[in-house]
Amino acid sequence: MLNSKPDTAQRSNIHENARSGSVGALNMQPILTERLERPTPRYTSYPTAPHFHQDIGSEHYSGWLQSLAGGSTVSLYFHIPFCDRLCWFCGCTTKQTNKYKPIERYLESLYKEISSVGNLVATRSRVTAVHLGGGSPTMLAPSDFAALGKKIRAHFDLAENAEISIEMDPNDLNEEKYDAMADFGVTRASLGVQDFDPKVQQSINRPQTFEQTRDVVEAMRKRGVRSVNLDMLYGLPHQTLETVNDTVDSTVSLAPDRIALFGYAHVPWIKKHQKMIDETVLPGVVERFHQANHAAARLVAAGYHRIGMDHFALRHDELSRAEQSGGLNRNFQGYTTDNADALIGLGASSISRLPQGYVQNTPSTHDYQRRADTNSGLATVRGLELSEDDHMRGWIIERLMCDFRFSVADCIARFGASATTVLEEAEMIAQTDKDGLFIKEPDAYSIPEAGRPYVRTIAAEFDRYLSNGAARHSVSV
Repeated sequence: MLNSKPDTAQRSNIHENARSGSVGALNMQPILTERLERPTPRYTSYPTAPHFHQDIGSEHYSGWLQSLAGGSTVSLYFHIPFCDRLCWFCGCTTKQTNKYKPIERYLESLYKEISSVGNLVATRSRVTAVHLGGGSPTMLAPSDFAALGKKIRAHFDLAENAEISIEMDPNDLNEEKYDAMADFGVTRASLGVQDFDPKVQQSINRPQTFEQTRDVVEAMRKRGVRSVNLDMLYGLPHQTLETVNDTVDSTVSLAPDRIALFGYAHVPWIKKHQKMIDETVLPGVVERFHQANHAAARLVAAGYHRIGMDHFALRHDELSRAEQSGGLNRNFQGYTTDNADALIGLGASSISRLPQGYVQNTPSTHDYQRRADTNSGLATVRGLELSEDDHMRGWIIERLMCDFRFSVADCIARFGASATTVLEEAEMIAQTDKDGLFIKEPDAYSIPEAGRPYVRTIAAEFDRYLSNGAARHSVSV
């Protein structure tokens, strides 16, 4: 990555401007973008999911759950994989259905997994966060929201101040469902905007008017939801700086507490439905870079605090406070304030992170139901047990992704003599990087402003798995 050099004059300009943070660095960034761009993971975990293997199964998971120390904190993720419309841009594990019966059948198995996992964890651990993702969790009937909430509270010790968040689709909602989510205890609502331009929406099969979005935001706030998140995408087909500009302005007018600005990940070799998107009208790498920078600048000008590589939050929001206090974390939902000792995923394709490693449920809803309905009630099909080196590199990658730096003293304090090898690697990266994108400080290594758009590419330098295997990833800008 960092050893691929431009010509001498360009290298000199980039090097000096990147270190100084000058406007010249921004002018040189299209050159860097074309040269440094390569597919890399989003690093919502380390090691990443393509490196999980079938040697880790339900027996490992069961033992890891039972060994959670007394007083541990836990966050729960529930995957509801169903949608009533297939959005062509989506990278999630989903299943389209226009009938409710498959959802009812799926919930029966989900309840069995909740019982099994809850019995293994028992009451020694306290749940500090619950997240419902999908798919479209808002497809659930009001009665099933109530049943799911009751089941969770029956099998887990839910903290009184637990954050309960949900991903929402405006097309699924009505007053009865809003009330059901309020009764469920939702404290944070997340809603995809993508782009409000009708031509862009048509090209990704995602019709959603500004008025629909506004009505959802107002309905959730009316019911006391304390945080509303809106997600935008850049790099979509037919998207331009003008459509991005209009979408940013419309989004900001709703005053969401948080905004996520994601780059569209075009991975049709993984998500076959993305083949419905016309690749000839996708923005190029440099155009994506300009869209991202343009949107970010407008969000900052509107009063949002920039967090990590793609999140923005108002100053009062917990995410802003966590970033400013050094408490920002990263998990499968992206940037988060969640610092629980374990993340337990329930439902088809869900991933769990425990101190010993990762496990993942089978992605097939049919196979998930078959496995969850067995005596063990677990649907684990693969995972990875973490080594000391995995823990160390995972910590470094997370700190770079969250803080754009990591402390040498903290690394040594956490990992002792084991830190020697990775610190030597960091020193080598800094010495051979002539662009000034990864620099050594007195007691830290950091990524200056000009290098932050390439944080995934820089973090990948510490990924010892990336060159092993045939996993393919989305572009990193």
